[in-house]
Amino acid sequence: MKKTIRRIVPVMLAFVALTTLSFMAKDGVTLRLRPQQGKTYTITTKANMMTMMEVQGQTMNMSQVYETRQSFTAKEVSDSQSIFEAQVEAIKMSISQMGMKLEYDSDHPEKTSPMLAGQTKEMEESIKKPVTITYDALGNFIIPSDSIDVFENQMRDVIIPFPENELTVGSKWNAKKTQSISNKEITVNMEYTVTAISKKSVDISFTGTVESPDLTGTYNGTASINPQTGLITNGTTKSNISMTLNEQGMSIPMTMIGTSTIEVK
Repeated sequence: MKKTIRRIVPVMLAFVALTTLSFMAKDGVTLRLRPQQGKTYTITTKANMMTMMEVQGQTMNMSQVYETRQSFTAKEVSDSQSIFEAQVEAIKMSISQMGMKLEYDSDHPEKTSPMLAGQTKEMEESIKKPVTITYDALGNFIIPSDSIDVFENQMRDVIIPFPENELTVGSKWNAKKTQSISNKEITVNMEYTVTAISKKSVDISFTGTVESPDLTGTYNGTASINPQTGLITNGTTKSNISMTLNEQGMSIPMTMIGTSTIEVK
């Protein structure tokens, strides 16, 4: 069971990174990424997830609570691209199963549960480690996302790809992204819909599907975008992911149902 939990933890965290995104009507808006140069933003992500597993004919439930905090600074901003320096500031998580509770808090590593020690080392190496990330004006990575660690790449929760055309209430656009998470090639297909527009915010709803040889799932949620900067300021995402974990010669079906929120200041 210890090995199973250790295998599951990075998958849960990855989907938190994946996971992991109301307006009054006005004229159309063209969204572009234009953060304030020199400003440092803070992302706070909170997630609650329930994992159901079938192990040797028995159903096991595991609940997880995660909270991460990341800062990112707009170092260079032009009409064509934005260069950010980002780093994870803190990670906190709690896992409960069969009356057992495992905890980790990067601000208090001495309190880490022994069973998580093998996983927290990787997390600790990502904390306070600056990384440079470049986006074009439409919110697309210029540097391939595969080169960015999943913990350092939470910025994808606040920067989404934009269409070139002007948007009005009811406008829709699609985005597709493929990357490797926990050694799994995953494709995410998203559809965004503008629900309202005002001077201070562009509200959207979104749905998405996840595709992989042994993983499928769906996303849906809402978010608010600052039309001046192109950054998401807050959002809520619900996810439902099904996959198979191969452990010690056994195939363990898993379903992960979660809700995450994000706030950017």
